[in-house]
Amino acid sequence: MSERKVLIIAYYWPPSGGSGVQRWLKFVKYLPQFGWKPHVFTPANPSFEIKDESLLKDIPQEAEVIRFPIWEPYSLFNVLSGKKKNSGTFVPGNGRSSVFQKLSVWIRGNFLIPDPRVFWVRPSVKFLSEYLKKNQITTIITTGPPHSIHLIGLKLKKKNPSLKWLADFRDPWSEWGFLESVRVGTNAKWLHRKLEKKVLKNADEIITITPFYVRQLERLSGRKVNLLTNGFDEEDFKDFKVVKSDKFLVRHIGIVNEKCDPRPFMIAVGDLCKEDEEIKRLIKIEFVGTVHPAFREFVSTDETLSSVTVFTGTVPHRALMDIYASSAVLVLVLNGYKDAEGYMPGKLFEYLTTGLPILGIGPEDGDAAQLLNETGNGVMIKEGSIDEIKRRMFDHFVNWKNNITVKNVDNSKKYQRRAITEKLTGLLSGLRI
Repeated sequence: MSERKVLIIAYYWPPSGGSGVQRWLKFVKYLPQFGWKPHVFTPANPSFEIKDESLLKDIPQEAEVIRFPIWEPYSLFNVLSGKKKNSGTFVPGNGRSSVFQKLSVWIRGNFLIPDPRVFWVRPSVKFLSEYLKKNQITTIITTGPPHSIHLIGLKLKKKNPSLKWLADFRDPWSEWGFLESVRVGTNAKWLHRKLEKKVLKNADEIITITPFYVRQLERLSGRKVNLLTNGFDEEDFKDFKVVKSDKFLVRHIGIVNEKCDPRPFMIAVGDLCKEDEEIKRLIKIEFVGTVHPAFREFVSTDETLSSVTVFTGTVPHRALMDIYASSAVLVLVLNGYKDAEGYMPGKLFEYLTTGLPILGIGPEDGDAAQLLNETGNGVMIKEGSIDEIKRRMFDHFVNWKNNITVKNVDNSKKYQRRAITEKLTGLLSGLRI
């Protein structure tokens, strides 16, 4: 029996950090345990601000990582705009955009299609055509966003129709809410749909991360789409134990961008603090990760909220275990996003694994709400239900103060990264038949 090999083409890879890295890093970590040797093709010099060296430990020794140079227009944008730091985005950091920034966003949305990494496609296809032949690799995986990665798979498939190709959608493409942020026009939308349709038609298998996205992509493609959710790595939690802090620590983990809106939650917190002096004295709200300036300003201009809120920057993934362990409640904010009912971010699965209560703000009938109902670890509350948010927060505070642990139903084993990787290998084996 010949060695089973698979080439994974991914933009986000350690030492880059953030949520975009976790999914395929963990798949690669566990693929060798199921008899697959992973080859990873990734940029040598990506424009990505968040770095996390701790993730390098998860790359198995069996994996072969190919780092190939990429040119992206962000460096040119930074020079022209006077920026000293490469942010890897054209979207301005706050609402006060210059004319140049607005023009840059429009150019990004209407000329760099599907995204600014598109310049990597042609040289990558040229290199990989020889690499695949030399290493006798007949199966590839592309993961987007950035969705230009899928164009590499499309062109490789066109050059070699016998190549087996699995396309992974971590976010939508033509119906992605982010496109609104970069002011995509009618012609650009048409081109996005055209490219997306080619990928959906020509990939041998399509996978995505939530039931909502499955339905969306099946509607667009007219074919079956496979669900492989995100998950948690049991090895990250092997020594995990919750330790009560002297403060009622309520934490939100992850990016708060221009779309994410935690304000309804914070309004409820502010009301509670004004109504109950003990809560105000003991509560501490912490946002761990990058936070949009507009939300920081919202908090800083409120005397009550600013007195109980702290902003912690991005931390290495390994450090999150200690942050989880000392928390009393974990907050998930989905309102503000287009199609938020289809969001099940990777951190939600880690939240579930802690066994801590989860307070979600967002669609009450979405995929995340269904997952919370299934596991019994928390609830989703619609953004306008301030009184309900207050009630839930008060209940959590009373339980925390009285050392009452709510026993949660543990159905999370099927969301272990290793178990999900096993499902992936089933798809890969089916491609080889």
